[in-house]
Amino acid sequence: MTDLHPARPTPPPSVARTDGTPRRAVTAGTLVSALLIGLIVAAAWFWSNLLLISFAAILIAIALRAGARGLHGLVGLNLKLGVLAVLLGVVAVVALMVRLAGPAVSDQFGQLIAALPESWDAVEGWFASLPFGERLIAGVQDGETGSIGDNAARLAERIPDLFGMVMGGLSSAFGLLSSGFLLLILSIYVAMEADLYRGGLIRLVPLPRRARAAQVLDELGTQLARWMGGQALDMLIVAILAGIGLWLLDVPLAFILAVIAGLTNIVPIIGPFVSGAIAVVVAAPQGLDTAVYVAILFTVIQVFEGEVLMPLIQKYAVQLPPALTILAIVAMGALFGAASVILATPLLIVAIHLTRRVYVEDVLGDRLD
Repeated sequence: MTDLHPARPTPPPSVARTDGTPRRAVTAGTLVSALLIGLIVAAAWFWSNLLLISFAAILIAIALRAGARGLHGLVGLNLKLGVLAVLLGVVAVVALMVRLAGPAVSDQFGQLIAALPESWDAVEGWFASLPFGERLIAGVQDGETGSIGDNAARLAERIPDLFGMVMGGLSSAFGLLSSGFLLLILSIYVAMEADLYRGGLIRLVPLPRRARAAQVLDELGTQLARWMGGQALDMLIVAILAGIGLWLLDVPLAFILAVIAGLTNIVPIIGPFVSGAIAVVVAAPQGLDTAVYVAILFTVIQVFEGEVLMPLIQKYAVQLPPALTILAIVAMGALFGAASVILATPLLIVAIHLTRRVYVEDVLGDRLD
């Protein structure tokens, strides 16, 4: 008699564990998946600069898109035309600021560069008044001095290195310009065709999960937009407070120092320390008491920013754990260079949001909201 039932597929081989439960053997699909993940990680590492530029372009595109939506709500302007209008508006404002304040800023920046040696001499003199300060400075100076012939010989030996530094600087400048141009073009295209790229990204997700993927992407875009808005407001307030305080203390170059304080505040914790150190060095020739007052001023501003201003902004923006922020900044600087630390905080926002939504909620089943 023939068997009317089709033969059942043979189950994959299994290996018994030490506790008696079966263990599935490694399949070809698992190996292929692991290989693909390894290739993706390797590609991300070798193309890290391009990926960072792409992420920066996405951030700028989100800001342009937000401005275009605002114009659409106010005057009913088409989103694509709104992106162009916002971009032209930003260019016009920057050009106007450069025309009106450019000469003064350039003059103050030149004065800042010229004043740094005198400021450093003042700091060195104050350091020499400390115990063992003179001995340390003398040791450093003795190591740097020598006969004229020795100095000339050392200079001749360094000429090839100096030539290499010049060529490297030119190459870096050209790379910076090309990266800036690429960033601008990518930002415009992403902002004008955001729905196209969003839809293409969602189509990479299996059908049952596409609605969830769209929700996560939209939430992520909203969080990044709120972070950029909150960060811009925070930088503006810090710059105003620093400018007013430095002006009241009669510190020279108060305007350019306030601008530096606002711009560097985009990098949490580290940026304010850098701007405060520059301001203290510039104030040093005015006297030790002025330098101390400047240090106190920047400390008070950062305490106010960290304990009052940022909590208020984060109610409407994104709240980030300070320890993770520091680790993200240090890791980005160590892996991809000092310029990449600007993107450390938004990348941390992406990582935290994806971890919460995809892993904690979807994989573990733990609802956070």
